[in-house]
Amino acid sequence: MSVPPTNIAARIPSKHGQLVVEAAPYPHPGPGQIVVRNHAVAINPLDWIIQAEGNLLYGWLKYATVLGTDVSGDVVELGEGVTRFNVGDRVFALAVGTDKDTNTGAEGAFQQYTVVRERLTSPIPDAMSFEEASVLPMAVSTAAAGLFQSDYLGLQLPSAAARSTGETLLVWGGSTSVGSNAIQLAVAAGYEVITTASPKNFDHVSSLGASQVFDYNSPTVIPDIIAALAGRTVAGAISFGTTGSPACVKIMAKARGKKFVAIATPPVDFASLADPSRGRLERARVTVRLIAANIALQFSARTHGVGLKYIFGTNIKNNHVSTAIFSGYLPDALEDGRYAATPKPTIVGHSVGDFQNAMDLQRAGVSATKLVVSLDQVG
Repeated sequence: MSVPPTNIAARIPSKHGQLVVEAAPYPHPGPGQIVVRNHAVAINPLDWIIQAEGNLLYGWLKYATVLGTDVSGDVVELGEGVTRFNVGDRVFALAVGTDKDTNTGAEGAFQQYTVVRERLTSPIPDAMSFEEASVLPMAVSTAAAGLFQSDYLGLQLPSAAARSTGETLLVWGGSTSVGSNAIQLAVAAGYEVITTASPKNFDHVSSLGASQVFDYNSPTVIPDIIAALAGRTVAGAISFGTTGSPACVKIMAKARGKKFVAIATPPVDFASLADPSRGRLERARVTVRLIAANIALQFSARTHGVGLKYIFGTNIKNNHVSTAIFSGYLPDALEDGRYAATPKPTIVGHSVGDFQNAMDLQRAGVSATKLVVSLDQVG
């Protein structure tokens, strides 16, 4: 490209700052990287949590920077060594600009042009919209990180002809964005899946492949799942939602097989940080609650002989899981309908200037959908 395109970004200027829309450098790709012209960007809870509590989590970020992880759009430039894509291809990808070992706004999603890794990029089927595809990257990556990395559950990888392993996986929070992808990936890898959801979502998670569904609000849910797992060999558990990990530890303690819980959600609710008027005092309270809850969780796990580990979804960029999922499995599975892009997107904006409002809506509470900004306008 002789003259780089003009880029516009919604940057976070400092810790706890509101997003500012301004001109940004066009991000040129390095080896193994791709530049994507974003057409749709999905919002995740992590986005507003970083904004609300930049010290507790992601304290390493260099400001000003660009948040966001879920992008879909057109390939506009290829870095050295990229062979799977051509300019003009429609793709979705996981952006990793907020990672500690990356830490660059060029790889953030909240802008018109984003640099992504080839190994974290997958083609979009012709029948799928940019908005539908944008719900996938972080949810898929987080689920895959917990399920398939060797230092987590270490399950066998999904394939079009996976044979049954004879093992059962517990997915706590199957109707969440990540949980619904964990169900699909685990079933495609040959595992039976038992999950939890609210009754209104029972049919949805069953359609994704779960064999049994339990109401996570039921006062007997833990003994009910323990009974359901009796006689089965478990492959472990993966947990989404603040109440999930303590429950999974109790269930795995009584199960036969791999007594391990991969945790995507801390056992503390960050919702109180959504109120900016509470300021530093509330952030301090949340920090104390988080430390105390983690100590209690670790003690319970050791007492019951259960292993556990927090999932950091973007870690798959450094190992074989990224290529196995984004290159080896998803393209064909999405094309032939074996894999569903879920949850459904809700469009809440049409320009870079709408990202702050989208984050505000997300932290106010979202159920059974994923908020998406469709970038068909510049400002």
